[in-house]
Amino acid sequence: MAPADRPQLIVATDADALARMAAERVMAQISANPGRIAICLTGGSSPALLYRQLGSDAYRDKIPWARVHWFIGDERFVAESDPLNNMTVAREIFLNHNAPPANIHPIPTTTEGPDASAEAYARELQSFYGAADLDPARPLFDLVLMGAGPDGHTASLFPDYPALDETEHWVVGVPKANVAPFVPRVTLTLPALASCREMLFEMAGPPKRAILTRLLNGENLPALRARSMGETVWLVDEAALPEGFGGGR
Repeated sequence: MAPADRPQLIVATDADALARMAAERVMAQISANPGRIAICLTGGSSPALLYRQLGSDAYRDKIPWARVHWFIGDERFVAESDPLNNMTVAREIFLNHNAPPANIHPIPTTTEGPDASAEAYARELQSFYGAADLDPARPLFDLVLMGAGPDGHTASLFPDYPALDETEHWVVGVPKANVAPFVPRVTLTLPALASCREMLFEMAGPPKRAILTRLLNGENLPALRARSMGETVWLVDEAALPEGFGGGR
């Protein structure tokens, strides 16, 4: 499977509609796989409405929780009790009430530092995958959720940072973030994130308009470089869409 030339752009009317459309795409990937399912979650503000959808009456009973495994694309190197912890947010919104504990795979932040954390998470991913090398014919994830920060970063892959060009390691430590909160991070690399059937970006609201403009204009930012080996979708709402652009790109 080769990446498409450009991501597919889908426009929702507002943030609530976007979350429902994202939930339907999650369910479509789950339905397409009768076996063990791996979904890579994302942090930041973008996915909160989606997470609430997945934990709602409309979707909760449709998810085969016993065979869905939940990973995270990046983490702030803070304690699990810290509200800045990405996986803790996902846990509190929908995972803790539904997913078996063994199916939740957080990035550990109790190690001596981000590099050790990255090594531990890489080992966990490779154990789950059953190999130390990614096979283009066998994606690591069914679905990877992504967002785009104001500087064009995605996961914790920041513009001009060495981690952006990593090709051998699945997970790396990032000593300092390019945007607030300025704490160390742990992030999956572009090759690991690309190993998926679908990569789904969510961008909603006027604050995303500036960075979406830059991405749509083809600026070489991390969020543009992140592509699935299957399908890459940018799901945006009308408030984030720059004037003059339409859906179905």
